[in-house]
Amino acid sequence: MMDIHQILKQLPHRYPILLVDRVLELEKGKRIVALKNVSINEPFFTGHFPHRPVMPGVLMLEALAQAAALLVFDMLSMTPDEQTVYYFAGIDNARFKRPVEPGDQLLLEVELDRARAGIYKFKARALVGQETAAEAELMCTMRRVA
Repeated sequence: MMDIHQILKQLPHRYPILLVDRVLELEKGKRIVALKNVSINEPFFTGHFPHRPVMPGVLMLEALAQAAALLVFDMLSMTPDEQTVYYFAGIDNARFKRPVEPGDQLLLEVELDRARAGIYKFKARALVGQETAAEAELMCTMRRVA
């Protein structure tokens, strides 16, 4: 549906914070399913944790937010420019259910719950196989910067 080259055109993030490798499904204005391949080469594994590498929960939430941004940009038929920044506005009910380790594929499922006054609210979950690794309600917004 969307490969890394298309993702790079939409998201301003770059290594090491770009956390979406591919979009598998995209239902305009409704939902997105994206993929993050988790590699032992990720820089955060050096310190989290050297004896048992685990992907930080905040990065799982960031990956979900990046997938949400792709959903919104597609919904608005826009490609953001350097003056457009997509921010977190809130995170509610975040839960972490299983560790994500090197070699896992993190499936990012994000559904648009509502959009009002430039604030977008999503129901999001990250899975490894059929198991939920993380879930949360995310709120995001876009701003123009000078």
